[in-house]
Amino acid sequence: MELSQLKMFKVTAEQGSIVKASKILHCVPSNITNRIKLLEQELGVSLFIRKGRGLIISPSGELLLGYVNKILDTCQEAKRALDPEATPAGVLKIGAIESAATGRLPALLSRYHVHYPSVHMQFSTGTWSQLVAEIIGHKLDGAIIAVKSDHADIAQLEIYKEPLILIASDSIGEITSADDVNNLNIFMWPEGCPYRHALERWLKAAQVSTPITSIASYGTILGCVSAGAGVSLVPSGVFEQYKKIGNIKGYAFDDLTPIQNYFIWNKNIGLHRARDAFAELITDEFRNISTFQERPE
Repeated sequence: MELSQLKMFKVTAEQGSIVKASKILHCVPSNITNRIKLLEQELGVSLFIRKGRGLIISPSGELLLGYVNKILDTCQEAKRALDPEATPAGVLKIGAIESAATGRLPALLSRYHVHYPSVHMQFSTGTWSQLVAEIIGHKLDGAIIAVKSDHADIAQLEIYKEPLILIASDSIGEITSADDVNNLNIFMWPEGCPYRHALERWLKAAQVSTPITSIASYGTILGCVSAGAGVSLVPSGVFEQYKKIGNIKGYAFDDLTPIQNYFIWNKNIGLHRARDAFAELITDEFRNISTFQERPE
C-alpha cells in the first residue's frame, strides 16, 4: 500500500465516482482505476461495488476507509510536526548530569512545559559518559553535561559556566584558603566528575593532600556536610537549592575556575523542533548566570 493509493481510494469513496475523484486529484481516471485495482489485488478484497457508472463502497471498503482516514490524518500530523515553523510537539528525551538536574533545571523544565504543552518530555539523569553514549546511540535527543565531547557524532552548545562553591558547616569554622581544608573529611562524587577534578587541582596547587570520600548523591553529600562531618565542592546551582536546609555555609575562591556546561545532541539528527526549542530556552534561561558573591573575608 502506498499513500497515494490510499488517498485515491479515500477520495473515490467520498465522491462515489472515479471521474469526480480524478478532477479533485488532477489525474486521469484510468490511473485511479489501475491503482485501486492493484490495491484490491494486494488486499484480496473488493473495495467497491460497480453500479452503472457509479461506485458504491463495499463492506470491506468501509472497514478499510476507517483505517485510511487514521493513516492520512497521522501523515498530516507528522508533516505539521516537521514543519520548521510548526509548534513543537511529540516526545522529547532529555538527560542531564545530577548537578544540572538538581540545581538548574527544575524551573526550566516547568517553563518549557508551559511554553510547549504538546511536547511529552522524558527526563533522566546519568554520568556525563553515560549521557554521551546515549546521545550517540540515539536513546536521548539532548543532554546537559559538564565535559566537552570530541566525539565525531556530537554537536554541542556552550550554555553556562557553573561557579564552584566550597561548602562546610558553621561548626567547621571559617575557610579562607585550601590550607583550611587540610585534615578535614571531603565528600565528592566518584572519579570522572569534573567538579571533583577541579577540587583535586585546587588542592594540588596548594600542596594539600587530603583523602576524598566518594558519594554519588548530592543529597547525601549535603547531609554529611550539614552534620559537620566534613566539606565538599559543589556547583553554585546545587548550593542555592540546598542552602535552605540550614547549617551550610558557602565559600568561593578566585582560583576555583567555573566549569563550562554544554547542551549536546547527535549531529546526524536534523530538524527536531522540540529539541531545538529546548536548546533555545536553555540559552535564554542561563544567559546571565551570576557568579557567587559570598566570599571569605
